[in-house]
Amino acid sequence: MNSVKNLPEKTIERLSQYRRVLLDCLRQGKYNIYSHELASLLHINPVQVRRDIMLIGHNGTLRKGYDVKRLSDMIGTIIDSKEGQKVAVVGVGNLGRAIMTYFQGKRTKLVIAAAFDTDPAKVNRVIAGIRCYAASEMEEVIRKEGITIGVITVPPDKAAESAEKLVMAGIRGILNYTPVALNVEPHAYLEEYDMVTSLEKVAFFVKNRS
Repeated sequence: MNSVKNLPEKTIERLSQYRRVLLDCLRQGKYNIYSHELASLLHINPVQVRRDIMLIGHNGTLRKGYDVKRLSDMIGTIIDSKEGQKVAVVGVGNLGRAIMTYFQGKRTKLVIAAAFDTDPAKVNRVIAGIRCYAASEMEEVIRKEGITIGVITVPPDKAAESAEKLVMAGIRGILNYTPVALNVEPHAYLEEYDMVTSLEKVAFFVKNRS
């Protein structure tokens, strides 16, 4: 299992997507699935599915395909940490609140444990089931709660400052939802999601398929 630590980022993304589909299958009472079915549900190539799953050391059968529960559990052992991880959301505007609401109960090993904001009307309140603290309390709360992941949904002009505070507080991974490209210390993993770029990508393909 040591080799799974070096899996490519895109493979990890797809494994997460596979698990989402597999969990949906279990809820629907489907206990076996073929690679071409999994590929079809995610709009990717079946060969890619088989490569990814072989890469993590799992095999299906010609007669039944993959055991949904076994494969889902195996992906979980790769993606999840045994003890689980806690997440903090920085910026409780519309997007931050939507993320907090949506993620509730989605994963047992990944939990949003705190939120931070500078708005006095939001501080010291429970919003979407999450306690919102003052931004000035960030380091204290993150260290006390053992939070390792931060999600940034603040206005663009506050993004760099928020990232710096998170890293200073001991955060080891950041998901940045602002359009600002951030620079963080090498020991912190950074994932950036630019909604405008994603929409422009969709617009390009719509334009060229019209």
